[in-house]
Amino acid sequence: MRCTWFVLPIVAVLVSASAAATEDSRRTSIVQAIESTRDCVVNIHGQKMVSSPDDDPGGEARRVNGMGTGVVIDSRGYILTNYHVVEGVRRIEVTMASGKTTNATLVSHDPRTDLAVIKIVADIPLPVITVGISSDLMIGETVLALGNAYGYEHTVTRGIISALHRSVEVSRTQQYDDLIQTDASINPGNSGGPLLNINGEMIGINVAVRAGAQGIGFAIPIDRTLDIVTALLSVERIDKTCHGIVAKPSGTQGLVVETIQPESPADSLGIQPGDRITHVGGLPVKSQLDIERAMLGHKAGDTVSLNISQSGNEKTVELALQTHRETLTAEDRCWQELGLRVDFLPTAKVQKLQSRYRGGLLVKNVRSNGPASEQGIREGDILVGLHVWETISCDNVTYVLDKAQEDNLGPLKFYVLRGRETLFGHLTSDTVRR
Repeated sequence: MRCTWFVLPIVAVLVSASAAATEDSRRTSIVQAIESTRDCVVNIHGQKMVSSPDDDPGGEARRVNGMGTGVVIDSRGYILTNYHVVEGVRRIEVTMASGKTTNATLVSHDPRTDLAVIKIVADIPLPVITVGISSDLMIGETVLALGNAYGYEHTVTRGIISALHRSVEVSRTQQYDDLIQTDASINPGNSGGPLLNINGEMIGINVAVRAGAQGIGFAIPIDRTLDIVTALLSVERIDKTCHGIVAKPSGTQGLVVETIQPESPADSLGIQPGDRITHVGGLPVKSQLDIERAMLGHKAGDTVSLNISQSGNEKTVELALQTHRETLTAEDRCWQELGLRVDFLPTAKVQKLQSRYRGGLLVKNVRSNGPASEQGIREGDILVGLHVWETISCDNVTYVLDKAQEDNLGPLKFYVLRGRETLFGHLTSDTVRR
């Protein structure tokens, strides 16, 4: 009896330990990545009116059900998605991982890159997705896609990175550049959802599938996405306020100030390029987007604390936001929106190289990673035209930029003279507008 009495608990302990070991082996890095991310992903539904496929002006529009995915990027309810998911949708419905459904409003969008930010009213702080980087992605590494595939909410698929820097034209009006290609199944409804690495970090936004093909999907790299989202959620754009700080990651803790806008709140506090910012509003900052998020929702006159390191001295300052005023000169707009410093060039000098042009603008400087730089424009080129207009002065350029905004022209065809040869490409302003 004693022998039997002692054996049973031992067996039970062994079974329990075996079950625990089995569960631990099942909770792989993929399972953990999805567990840590699932609550940050939402499903988006809505109806919109679309024209007939043949674009017949007299054709009757029809109502269609739309679906997509979004990612929580701010605990107050700001959600990132694709613009085509919410374009033309009057009532945007968002379903959380918990099953709760609520309405959202469109806050900001950029049709060129097909990105948009929507917002829901959050009763409690929402979990925010962890953002990775896309500059170090490796072909062949494991990735996961999470989204509303064909309306099946929170569908998970796995694959690898098949290629990088792909260009994809999905319609006559929409082309994507520099995409991540993956064989993780990306289906209709996945648009706007995250592409994750094995650590559960978002390294891309799923955006497109290749019709008729299997195992070919595409995502916008997160590094580029963050640049766009920073503009979409800038306080200048959303709240019409100004702080004056442009900063970049330092590679260690916080951010390093890159430039300070003259006569801005930051300028009045004596903040200088090279200063290090570690916290804004009590929150740690690792990107320019973090600065915008920390100041978002404050009105002009409100103060926000900044923890900075200046010449080795740590201190906290109170920055008072100001009303944003559009005071950019034509030259400043060329630099800010196109990434170009240009100078007037006499007509005779231009016509000596190419007689058919009445004049042009000499490119004096090109901002790295700006629109002009990405298109290969370089110092010494002569900008002779944008879209259908000639560019003899900076005012000509700002006229075209204004027209592009008013008429939604999309990417602007540019013409530059390099030596005696005319080159062309397409530019889009870095200033993202509604």
